[in-house]
Amino acid sequence: MLACMPDYEHVLSTSDGPVGIVTLNRPRQLNALAGPLLREMVAALEAHDADPGLRAIVLTGGPSVFAAGADIKEMAEATPVDMLVRDTIGMWDRVKKIGKPLIAAVAGYALGGGCELAMLCDIVVAAENARFGQPEINIGLIPGAGGTQRLTRTLGKALAMDLVLTGRMLGAEEALQRGLVARVVATELIVDEAVRLGKELAKRPPISVRMAKESITRAFEGRVDDGIDLERKAFYLLFATRDAHEGMHAFIDKRQPSYEGR
Repeated sequence: MLACMPDYEHVLSTSDGPVGIVTLNRPRQLNALAGPLLREMVAALEAHDADPGLRAIVLTGGPSVFAAGADIKEMAEATPVDMLVRDTIGMWDRVKKIGKPLIAAVAGYALGGGCELAMLCDIVVAAENARFGQPEINIGLIPGAGGTQRLTRTLGKALAMDLVLTGRMLGAEEALQRGLVARVVATELIVDEAVRLGKELAKRPPISVRMAKESITRAFEGRVDDGIDLERKAFYLLFATRDAHEGMHAFIDKRQPSYEGR
């Protein structure tokens, strides 16, 4: 059953059991990532992250479009100093700090900033109609919110160079084959499937999930040696949690574990 959260102008914030849901809500603008929308999105995500009753978060634009990119009208007359002072992209660092698993439910276009936002999430579930790309080259720009870095690490140099230099898009199936998304589902089921996945993650021991997320993110975005060091420390530290011992004893006893987040 969906529960409503505080009202925002540009996003919808709800929850379904242990899963928070943030929906981008500028359909006429194809969810263009203007500053006000980004600020509300980050606030909603952080509120879900701070809610002890939630264990996973879904970020979506609904079944029609995820986000077609930045709000070009907002940037068209900007100078470098304007962009530096606004520091809209700096808000993306706050998304990266969300501790709970963040699932992107992507339908329709995920272009430019929309593609970068999806890649910032931990798991990307794509609808059959999803289209991913970094078309900034078509307006004289390049990806500016991590696109050149995360796309290259995900797809490899050759394909990332192709997409960024030509502006072409990947469909859902090719994105799945190339490792950009984890699953492809029917378009009409995109949000339901992402929430179902969130509920599946919510059954796992939350401290282990948080540390696994941090370790994989470090492996992806940092040096391998740093990631291995973090992984090892996190692995040892988990032995101080009740959940780890509950999980091991439940396995030995052949019963379902009961996790408390301690």
